[in-house]
Amino acid sequence: MSAPSRIAAAFAARYGAQPRLFRAPGRINIVGEHTDYSGGFALPAAIDLACTVAIAHNDLGRHRVFSVQMNDAVELPADSFAGEGRWSDYVGAVAASLRRAGVAPPPCDLLIDSDVPPGGGVSSSAALEVAATLAFLAMADVRRGGDEVARLARAAETDFVGAPCGPLDQIAAVHGRPCHALLLDCRSLAFEPAALPADAAFVLVDSGVRHAIVDGGYRARREDCEAAARTLGVASLRDARLNEIEALPERLQRRARHVLSENERTLAAAEALRAGDLAAVGAAMRQSHASLRDNMDVTCAETDLLAHIAGDTAGVFGARQMGGGFGGAVLALVRADRAREAGAQIAARYARETGRASNWRICASADGACEVTP
Repeated sequence: MSAPSRIAAAFAARYGAQPRLFRAPGRINIVGEHTDYSGGFALPAAIDLACTVAIAHNDLGRHRVFSVQMNDAVELPADSFAGEGRWSDYVGAVAASLRRAGVAPPPCDLLIDSDVPPGGGVSSSAALEVAATLAFLAMADVRRGGDEVARLARAAETDFVGAPCGPLDQIAAVHGRPCHALLLDCRSLAFEPAALPADAAFVLVDSGVRHAIVDGGYRARREDCEAAARTLGVASLRDARLNEIEALPERLQRRARHVLSENERTLAAAEALRAGDLAAVGAAMRQSHASLRDNMDVTCAETDLLAHIAGDTAGVFGARQMGGGFGGAVLALVRADRAREAGAQIAARYARETGRASNWRICASADGACEVTP
C-alpha cells in the first residue's frame, strides 16, 4: 500500500470519511543560515521527507486533529486560537492566519502523518504549516498562489506560535523542485533554481540534541542582528558593509560579521553548484559552520564534533550544522558514490565518541507542496 493510500485508510478508520491529502516537504539548507530574517540570501532544497495532512469537512463546529507520530488527538475551536504550547498549536495557528486574511476554514477533521523529524533542523514546523495551509484553503474552496501560501504559513509561525523565523523554510517547502536547490533572496522572495550535480549527495546526520526556535536563543540572535542594523543606520544587515561593523559592540560585531560573510558564501556556493565545483561548495559549508560557532554562538559540542568527524571522512567535501541552532542535524556534502559508506562511518564514530546513537540518511531533493492522490 502506498503512503498516501495508507494515510487515507487511517483517516477513514478514525473519522469514517474519505479525505483529500496535501503534502509539504522538509528542507535542507546548503548555505545561508541566520540570514533570512536580515533580508539576505539562502540556498535551500526541498527533500524527500514530508508532512502529509489528510482532511475532510465535519459538522461538529470544531476541528478534530490527530497526529500519527504523537499518537495524540486534539480538538480545536474553529473560530479562535488559543496556544497551549503543544504540537497542535501549529494547526490552530494556520487556521488563525487564514481567518485574519479573510479566509474562514470550515470545521474539519485532520490526520497528520510526517517523517520530517521535529527539532532536527529540517523544518518540520514549516512542512506542517504549509500542508495545513493548502488543506484548509481547499476546504474553504479558496485558491492562493505559492508565494501567498508561504506567506500565510509563515505568519502562522511568527504571529501566532511566536517563533520569529524568516521566510526560508516556507518558501522552500512551497517551491522546491527535484535535482535543484533554490538561490533565495529573502528580501524580495525571488529565487533562481540551481541545479544539483549528479555526482553530489547530501547526508544528514542527527546529533540527537533537540532544539526549538520558539526558545529564547534563536530570538536573541535575531534581536542582536536587528540591533546591529539599527546601530549602523541600515534597514537590515544585508545593507551593511564589513568595513562598517568595527564600531559595533563585540557581540553585535560578530553577529553582523556572520550575516555579511554568510551572504557572500551563499552567492559563491550557488555559482559553484552551477559550475559543478563541489570542493568550493564544501569549503563554503565548512566556513559557514565555523561562523555559526564563532560569530553566532549557535552550535553545540555535539554538532561541532559531528562537523569535525564529517570533515575527516573520505568522500566528504564539507559539513555544517543546519537549522536555527543549538542542536539538530549536520548536513554533509558527499561524493555520490561514497554517500552510504560515509554516512555510516560518520554515525558510527559519533556514537563511539559520545555514546549517543545517531540516525543518518541520504537526502534526495524533491518537489514542493502539492495535493496528492491516495
